[in-house]
Amino acid sequence: MKILAVDDDDSIRELLTLQLTRHGYEVLTAADGAEAMVKAPQADFILLDLMLPKLDGFEVCRRLKSAEKTKDIPIIMLTAKAEEIDTVLGLELGADDYLAKPFSMRELLARIKAVQRRSQPKQQEQQLALRLGNLMMDFAAYSVKLKGKELSLTPKEYELLKLFLTNIGRAYSRDELLTRIWGYEYYGDTRTVDVHVRHLRSKLAAAPDIADAIETVRSVGYRFQYDDPS
Repeated sequence: MKILAVDDDDSIRELLTLQLTRHGYEVLTAADGAEAMVKAPQADFILLDLMLPKLDGFEVCRRLKSAEKTKDIPIIMLTAKAEEIDTVLGLELGADDYLAKPFSMRELLARIKAVQRRSQPKQQEQQLALRLGNLMMDFAAYSVKLKGKELSLTPKEYELLKLFLTNIGRAYSRDELLTRIWGYEYYGDTRTVDVHVRHLRSKLAAAPDIADAIETVRSVGYRFQYDDPS
């Protein structure tokens, strides 16, 4: 996912770029409202400072949410101003969330994830089930069948498989998988991801095309790369 970080403070832009990249996001930056308007159509998500030169965050938000091309891009407003009226105005203009400075990266990442869930009604989330080769994943029943036989997965293995199957071709870093599957409160080692992937491959071994589709991306993490033979 590509995030546009808009802030006139160089150090904040650098920090956001470093931390968001570490968690698997691609980052664009803008130092003022005018630059943000130019780069916004390239982004999937926007972190928007309120006090900006040229165009303030309120005006940028209003314009983006009024334009057909950018109206569905989620926006979190970031500002040193924590007054209630600013919060209300930002949300009324279409911002999806609001975070007052100073904030922790953990809180920001949690907010991004929450807004993603609310703002991106993906097609796979609307599906009741997903079939891939000999694999059937029933989201409503929280079950997985391989060649018609129920597959016994732990909750984390299930969530990991679901993430892979609903994002075919998308590479995830180990840190990002930890964040998405285990949550921000988890302080374990990234080797936890490797162990779960190994177990998942083992349980999918009866269908080598599915098991082998969980690819290791060297120096990064994993992705699910599946070419439907049909």
